[in-house]
Amino acid sequence: MGAHPKGDALIKDNRISQRTLGQWIADFPGCLGSKVKDTFHGQLPFLFKVLSVKTALSIQAHPNRELAARLHAQFPEHYPDNNHKPEMAIALTQFEGLCGFRPMDEILGFLKKVPEFRALVGNEAAEELQSADGDPGRTSLALKKCFTRMMNCEKKLFVDQLNMLVKRISEEEAAGKDTSGSNGELLLRLHSQYPGDIGCFSIYFLNRILLQPGEAMFLGANEPHAYLSGDCVECMACSDNTVRAGLTPKYIDVDTLCEMLNYSPAPVSAKLFPCVQDNADPCVYLYDPPVPDFTIMRVQWPLQIRTCKTRRLTSNVLISGILSIFSEPCYPEVFWDQSMRWTSEWCFLSCNGACV
Repeated sequence: MGAHPKGDALIKDNRISQRTLGQWIADFPGCLGSKVKDTFHGQLPFLFKVLSVKTALSIQAHPNRELAARLHAQFPEHYPDNNHKPEMAIALTQFEGLCGFRPMDEILGFLKKVPEFRALVGNEAAEELQSADGDPGRTSLALKKCFTRMMNCEKKLFVDQLNMLVKRISEEEAAGKDTSGSNGELLLRLHSQYPGDIGCFSIYFLNRILLQPGEAMFLGANEPHAYLSGDCVECMACSDNTVRAGLTPKYIDVDTLCEMLNYSPAPVSAKLFPCVQDNADPCVYLYDPPVPDFTIMRVQWPLQIRTCKTRRLTSNVLISGILSIFSEPCYPEVFWDQSMRWTSEWCFLSCNGACV
């Protein structure tokens, strides 16, 4: 749901003359609230999705505003706007993804345990990474060199090494051996989805993160990530700029991705984004990322309650199968459609205090 030119949300209510959300906002910009309208020049500043991931979604990152403007000017067919695209994923079920570079000891451990991985990185780059451990500046440069070497290696080399690795892990699993030291289960799963794809090796560089329902991860500019499985609510700035380099049939831009990434190793715990209980309402939990484009509010109340009033809001859209826009400050009342299964959790999205 959003008003991006490539996917303007349709309005299905025949009583409304505007056919898309973008048209509605253009005709009634006050629905955004004065602060959002002025800050974002009358545009809805976010996109909202509900994703159900069965097959892994590409190794990717999103550019900052400066890089987005440059990419859009040079390659508008691949980068359709000039905006940044920070995003947040909140798990609805157990949700699995890759996010950010692993701590150094984990990457170095895989370089020792997985010879096929080391063959793609190369001994020189691997030894340089080992010697840089403990020096953040040198580590970042060495990690960039290792990742770039792997992503740019000749196709025959990485396909041969990947086939060797898949064969070895499959034989070890058949023999009842523990393959967790080679991240075996995930490697075989990704290879079955994207056979012969260099992105399969990214699991040795990137953190594997497992979110429980309600947990979140925030993906700022230049953060490498991929979604692997599960259901989530995703909110992002209003942009369609994605730089991809593996696990996808879509356009890939390896050079741009390798150049732009944040090469700062960090543990999984650093990638979890905490929600905060609202001081004014114990039923409300806020996911407030360090960007002005959106905030996510989770409202949770006892199952026996069929009506709920939230705190005062300046502008909102309630996602419940019915689109409701209030142009004046109000206390929106939640009505339940009896034909649907009752749930005790709702998501509201907001930008700069205008709740949606």
